[in-house]
Amino acid sequence: MATTVLSNPTVLVGATSGAATALTVQTVSAVINDSVDALESTAFGQTNRTFVKGLSTATVTLTLLMDYTAASTYALLQPLVGAAATYVAIKPTSAAISATNPEFQLTNGLLTGMDYVNGQLGELQQIEVTFQGGTLVIDTTP
Repeated sequence: MATTVLSNPTVLVGATSGAATALTVQTVSAVINDSVDALESTAFGQTNRTFVKGLSTATVTLTLLMDYTAASTYALLQPLVGAAATYVAIKPTSAAISATNPEFQLTNGLLTGMDYVNGQLGELQQIEVTFQGGTLVIDTTP
């Protein structure tokens, strides 16, 4: 059974793909989820409920080490809070995009908020941010 250990993933975040900045060294964990609404389509005469696909909702949740230096966690994410469109891209490894190393790209997602301070004395600050909505594309093109 093949398994993937995320030992060297890449994480990019920005307003657009062209303006994305690598947050790989600040990222502790990443979760990508894509789900669809189940719309009931049961009609008279049917004896079992049936459903069809509705709208999809993609989310990307990142746990990040907080860093206040230029072009890092705070400086990059704070302007994106409430922005109508953001871009997040994650690859399992730093190797080229391929069928075995797909890049998951969320475009036009919304970052609804972020913690500016989240820590205790003597510990590294970690924040969790969630980008939701938009379009999730899985790129396997080399």
